[in-house]
Amino acid sequence: MNESEIYQLLKTIKHPEIKEQNLVDLGMIANMFINDEIINITLALPKLDVPIKNDLIDQIRSAIAQSEKNRSVKVELIEMDPQQRKKFFKLSREAQKNVPIKRKVDKIIAVMSGKGGVGKSSMAGLLASSLRRRGFRVGILDADITGPSIPMLFGLKTKPEASEDGIFPVISATGIKIISINLLLPDSDQPVIWRGPLISKTIKQFWEDIIWDDLDYLVVDLPPGTADAALTVMQSLPLDGVLLVTSPQDLAGMVVRKAANMIIMLQIPLLGIIENMSHLICPNCGHRIDIFGPSKTEKTRELVNTQILGNFPIDPSLAVLCDNGSIEKYSSEILESITSQVIDTVST
Repeated sequence: MNESEIYQLLKTIKHPEIKEQNLVDLGMIANMFINDEIINITLALPKLDVPIKNDLIDQIRSAIAQSEKNRSVKVELIEMDPQQRKKFFKLSREAQKNVPIKRKVDKIIAVMSGKGGVGKSSMAGLLASSLRRRGFRVGILDADITGPSIPMLFGLKTKPEASEDGIFPVISATGIKIISINLLLPDSDQPVIWRGPLISKTIKQFWEDIIWDDLDYLVVDLPPGTADAALTVMQSLPLDGVLLVTSPQDLAGMVVRKAANMIIMLQIPLLGIIENMSHLICPNCGHRIDIFGPSKTEKTRELVNTQILGNFPIDPSLAVLCDNGSIEKYSSEILESITSQVIDTVST
């Protein structure tokens, strides 16, 4: 086999997470060296620790070995430089938009924090509820596989039903379509002790195998961090934008900035920042109390060049509604303002 024939062979290997794209067209074959004894392939990856690397190596070796019996096959790994990575993610996003799907979802918005405990899932639930009150057809994909809280926020205990065509999401009290791993477990307290590849596979199944029907908005609740789950969502779903949720402290802001830089690196629109737990209004005198001290969110906004959509206060009434599974009953002026800005931003 000559170099041209090997390249044609490598074009038959599809990227497992980017449908309809092969390794050559994605720019992942960085180099090739051939002599009488060996075929050496240099495979370029966005990051060297991606969970699919061993699968890709096995596929390359297997594909070449079927046609080449006399020479050994060696696969070396290198990390893409910033320009190669930028091109790779651009191609992957374009590919996702061209994949035929069984449902029509107009806008997909991911809610991300980077850091846990800042109220990301609550904000995702509140945004979906506010959109639904305005008459939109709304769904929630709970991508926080190991820490799912969406079902509890909405008081859901019904198990999803399945058909030959896929799985039907559970419907909330106001008509929001929801899927979460906790809706599939026999016990909501059962831990999900999975490695990254299985988590990624489940998230993709939530997108591809759930019968969402037609939606105006799909809100995706991402887990904390910038690892496999977040990367899977950003590569596998044609996102229209990402909302960042933070709290006033600089510690939270530092981690949120990591998430923002991931969004920017993957060339996904950053819709803005919501500062949650911004302050507390005293129920007796109406005085504003900055429980976490002066806000550092403006610093984060400047560093990542985005907008602050709102400063969401600590509201004891919201905590009660969330504990009772009644998040859809909550409404406030700041929530409606944030929702309006999100609608305007993703529509432009």
